[in-house]
Amino acid sequence: HIGTGNYNARTATLYTDVGLFTANPAITDDAIELFHYLTGRSLKRDYRKLLVAPVNMREKFMIRIRREIENARAGKVALIQAKMNQLQDPKIIQGLYDASKAGVKVDLIVRGFCCLRPQVKGLSENIRVFSILGRFLEHSRIYYFANGGAEDYLIGSADWMNRNLDYRVEAIVPIEDPTLRASMRQWLDTALEDRGHAWELQPDGQWRRREQTEREIQRLDTQDYLMLRYANAAKKSRRGR
Repeated sequence: HIGTGNYNARTATLYTDVGLFTANPAITDDAIELFHYLTGRSLKRDYRKLLVAPVNMREKFMIRIRREIENARAGKVALIQAKMNQLQDPKIIQGLYDASKAGVKVDLIVRGFCCLRPQVKGLSENIRVFSILGRFLEHSRIYYFANGGAEDYLIGSADWMNRNLDYRVEAIVPIEDPTLRASMRQWLDTALEDRGHAWELQPDGQWRRREQTEREIQRLDTQDYLMLRYANAAKKSRRGR
């Protein structure tokens, strides 16, 4: 099991998180090597599937950002979407600025502080930053790269902060199952359309609540929508037993 949260009974009632249960040998073997790394029995740096901090995670994220830049310059679909708790790492931020200037669309959902300034002319015009403050504390980390149509979805424990990328052991895992990828796609689309509890970061660093049109006032917010969706899915699952 690789997820975005902690094994903590108290925070489990307050936080939103996602996790992957898998028996894929390429991932489970990486997980074994990661625990060997923690115990000092391994200095492995060539994980097959996992992005591991402080070993290779920033490098792997930067490769993906640069790939979107190359795709944008080649006239291909180029899109980065990421959800995290905080955004602070200078190298990642510079990479996102470079992506924006190359024409890559960047959508960020950052619950807490964000050191990137969006919508600044000549620097970050293609970057939007949102924050969702609802009933639960948004804690999940989800990363998406269009990759020229060969989409790349990842989840894990790390924010884009230098403390996560350089000074902690963290793991990010790719989501490859089509059903789970579709779920991640719907989640991101829902969050980016939120008008109930969403705020948008302005170029001057101020947060402004996203405005609702009359048509949108009755729209469920992200957390309400997802709770209803998964509750209905659970009911259907019980009826099918």
